[in-house]
Amino acid sequence: MTDQTLEAQFEQRFGSPSTHRFFAPGRINLIGEHTDYNGGHVFPCALTFGTHAIARKRDDQRFRFYSLNFEQDGIIEVTLDELAYDAMHGWANYAKGMITVLQEAGYRIDTGCDILIQGDIPNGAGLSSSASLELVIGVLLDRLYGLEIPRLDLVRFGQQVENRYIGVNSGIMDQFAIGMGKAGAGLLLDCETLDYTYAPLDLTGYTIIIMNTNKRRELADSKYNERRAECESALAYLNQFTPREALGQWTTSEFAKVAWEDERLMRRARHAISENERTLQALAALEAGELKTFGQLMNASHVSLREDYEVTGIELDTLVEAAWEQPGVLGARMTGAGFGGCAIAIVEDEAVDAFKQAVGEHYEARIGYPATFYTATVGDGAREIEREVI
Repeated sequence: MTDQTLEAQFEQRFGSPSTHRFFAPGRINLIGEHTDYNGGHVFPCALTFGTHAIARKRDDQRFRFYSLNFEQDGIIEVTLDELAYDAMHGWANYAKGMITVLQEAGYRIDTGCDILIQGDIPNGAGLSSSASLELVIGVLLDRLYGLEIPRLDLVRFGQQVENRYIGVNSGIMDQFAIGMGKAGAGLLLDCETLDYTYAPLDLTGYTIIIMNTNKRRELADSKYNERRAECESALAYLNQFTPREALGQWTTSEFAKVAWEDERLMRRARHAISENERTLQALAALEAGELKTFGQLMNASHVSLREDYEVTGIELDTLVEAAWEQPGVLGARMTGAGFGGCAIAIVEDEAVDAFKQAVGEHYEARIGYPATFYTATVGDGAREIEREVI
């Protein structure tokens, strides 16, 4: 949506022009799933679609929020002393949460703001629409109130909104990829130390295809927190043998020597540990130009998520397994938390149209409703957008 269109919407709702425009991308994770909260590595990248926000500071202490994606909610209005979580406020809780967390960290936000949101990330698709919303609000508050927040701190504040305000016990990967993303590059992040490196994504001749199951994935209501608790229990069991701070500090060879009493916890730990190693192997394969190896590691990741971590389900499995059968496919796997949402595939450019048709037909025949396909382009992280001259 152009500046002019968003501005017209803003003036219609709020009665005066906006002053600033911001953008935060969505993200996909190429490999390294459910490793972030286990102290392992992830390899995400930011996308060119995401969440737009235009805003204007107010002279009073009133915040007014409006989303073009949830127009039925109308304008959600709160004051600075009404920022507690309210289920009736839906999506606006992520914005309220960011204001709250920044205030608790000592940043001065003493007046309100009118904010209009428009996102082109499919809701519930697992491409991090919530973290994108947190970070676009974060950069907006940073700029409008002159807070000068270090970017890494802003990333951490976004995670705190999820953990402390919303109540989802998520890791830092989503906010990190969205806050720190770089066009044309993936981001290898050590979630234990927050050490990171940019890795050029040279997929010449191939296209990243996002496959949306169109099954909504409500993360706070899913088994996400259950999986995290299982991993904590698995780590406690392993620590009887060799104390470590996180599953990501174990190797598969060390893991293989341990006798387990609980097979379920064993499988959860096996995924976290093996997936961490796959992520490092995948980066090495990309750096060496070994795209076939990279694709094989993606496939192995999905199998582990399906068999050991049990977070895929029939919709994601149907998409991925159909993708594996198509010509010109390097690899495919679910991406995100699972339980619905999206999968990704890396497909030869000339095979993309046939791929979408074949996988789409197979999915609809089995599941009963269609999947949606998107072409992913890797973009920059959260930022202020230069306004067009009107």
